Amino acid sequence: MFYLEFLSKFHERLRPRTYLEIGVEHGYSLALSRCPSIGVDPDLHVTQQLASPSVLIRSTSDDYFGQLATKETSPFGELPIDFGYIDGMHNFEYALRDFIGLERYSATSSVIAFDDILPRNADEAARERHTQEWTGDVFRVQFALASHRPDLVQIRVNTEPTGTLLVVGLDPESHVLVDQMDDILRTYVTPDPQVVPPEILSRSTTITPQRALELTIWDELRESRTGAVPESSGVL
Repeated sequence: MFYLEFLSKFHERLRPRTYLEIGVEHGYSLALSRCPSIGVDPDLHVTQQLASPSVLIRSTSDDYFGQLATKETSPFGELPIDFGYIDGMHNFEYALRDFIGLERYSATSSVIAFDDILPRNADEAARERHTQEWTGDVFRVQFALASHRPDLVQIRVNTEPTGTLLVVGLDPESHVLVDQMDDILRTYVTPDPQVVPPEILSRSTTITPQRALELTIWDELRESRTGAVPESSGVL
């Protein structure tokens, strides 16, 4: 299943009240949202018609989350980010910082997804891009989270072309990743060429998109939400 088809079906399955996307580009994935949405990208070139009430923010994610921190407010007012999607700069440290930023404004009922966690070869996984198809070393995020945040549940989905990672069990109060960032970067940021583990290349630790959509955890997360979307709901 192509990743955009999976994301479309996942939106239907999860039915998030709010959605925040890092890395919008032409808006193909943002156009799948049916709830109040925010798209953050320093180089926006949206060509798709957006079906949901959306705010597009031309900014790096680091700057965006930095500004949010000074306001001491959630991007969606009283509601958390129900679904966050990370498809920004394809280097490990950027993706990890995006996760930290999204988790801070999420809830225990929220889901954060990463694109590009299953590179098909070492060239595609290079930190310095030299191929048309490029995942960078985002694949290392799943190992860093497993080591430093074993409380999180990771669901690796075998979407085409380069996989999707769903993360649940979020804790917006956690400071573990921030506190251990220096050690994490020393461990997981390595010079090219990248060594891609065999289980990533073989996709042996993934489940099919259909199996992922059938998991009952999405029903449990929906039922555990508190608060409804106000009629005048806006986004910041």
